[in-house]
Amino acid sequence: MRVIGIDPGVAITGYGLIEESGSDYNCLASGCVRTHKDQDSASRLKEIHDFIFELAADYAPQALVVEKLFFSKNVRTAFQVGEARGVIILAAARCDIDLFEYTPLQVKQAVAGYGKAEKMQVQKMVQMLLRLPYPPRVDDEADALAVALCHLQNRRFQEALKGGRT
Repeated sequence: MRVIGIDPGVAITGYGLIEESGSDYNCLASGCVRTHKDQDSASRLKEIHDFIFELAADYAPQALVVEKLFFSKNVRTAFQVGEARGVIILAAARCDIDLFEYTPLQVKQAVAGYGKAEKMQVQKMVQMLLRLPYPPRVDDEADALAVALCHLQNRRFQEALKGGRT
């Protein structure tokens, strides 16, 4: 199974493409889409949409996984991230890819085994699970890879549950 994980943002959107092969996970591509603060909002959102759309079209994943919004203080940032999530979700729909969402707590629990894990713990676990030579350097990239891993872990768990019921 091939999955794209996305950590949405307007200035920086992290992405990570992972392929599951048996019990192994392989990172096929990861990085960040960076938009310039001097661009108007519509242009920035279009740039994010177009990149994710092309990535999905090129790699033909079975799922796109995005981190759910959680903000307790900065409403302006929440709205901007919500707009970025919207164009990412649109790109998934245009490519006819199944969409899944997980909270930061679910992601940390699945990847690090602890829902309140620190960023560095998540980055080290992403490195270990994907057998990367070094942890992802940018938080947004690490978070995107982590959300993709979360989905793959959750999928295995759900399949195990189904197998136990029959």
